[in-house]
Amino acid sequence: MVAGFSVVTLLLILLAGVGAGFVGYAVGASSLVSYPALLACGIPPVLANASNTVGVVGTGIGGVMGARRELKGQALRVAVYVSIGAVGGVAGAYLLLELDPKVFEFAAPALILFSSLIIAVNPRGRMQAKQAAADAHAQLTRMQDGDGKAGASIAARGADSLERPVQPLKQDSWWVWIGVVAVAVYSGYFGAGAGTLALAVLDAAKIGPFHKINALKTLIGTGANITASIVFIVRGAVDWPAAIMLCVGCFIGGYIAPPITRRIPANVMRAAAVIAGIVLTIDLALKTY
Repeated sequence: MVAGFSVVTLLLILLAGVGAGFVGYAVGASSLVSYPALLACGIPPVLANASNTVGVVGTGIGGVMGARRELKGQALRVAVYVSIGAVGGVAGAYLLLELDPKVFEFAAPALILFSSLIIAVNPRGRMQAKQAAADAHAQLTRMQDGDGKAGASIAARGADSLERPVQPLKQDSWWVWIGVVAVAVYSGYFGAGAGTLALAVLDAAKIGPFHKINALKTLIGTGANITASIVFIVRGAVDWPAAIMLCVGCFIGGYIAPPITRRIPANVMRAAAVIAGIVLTIDLALKTY
């Protein structure tokens, strides 16, 4: 028995963490697994959400470290997005802790349904397909034009997406900043589906190619999760045994996910995440309302 948890319960939280890390890598919805798992272990909703934020924070840090190539040359935007995420995370965390716990309990089913719908719409998959089509078109154009000057010019314009720049910050529309701030606050408050939501905002703004905005959206959530975790820790709102086991599980799940997901159709994984989210929404709604 550890801090009220049996060894079996801790192992189940570890297993849930593995599932969360796997799902997080596959479809960006780790909290759809980890949060309800903590609830099932008897942890109150607000404490479960705070512990979940601490438990999954390592996933974002690893993602940022692995995206250094995509973030190269974007120092200003990186600094701005991390800062916005950090401030938004603090705001979201304080909203979670200062409002009546009933507010979060009543909001949770709607937030989970919202994140499930985001996954169903699948902006990330749409962007990947669009980027792949653009790259294929550029490659075909280069092959048709051969080695002449015109072909070289077109090839330069149609270079690999990792080499094409993201537009300067000053060219961003005003609503992009509102969207980024909203995602940051949402990440600190709950966070399920926040990465996909951030990706949708950045893509709608057409600020750059998929691979680069996919890396940028990670910065917002990572900054928010780190500062929100600090707030939760300082305020004593973390169940440490659960958070630690969850963190270890998330690392394992994220590590084993790539070779496994290569063999599973993306639509199957996405459908499973959406169905699970809807079932969880109905279950929580029946218990809450």
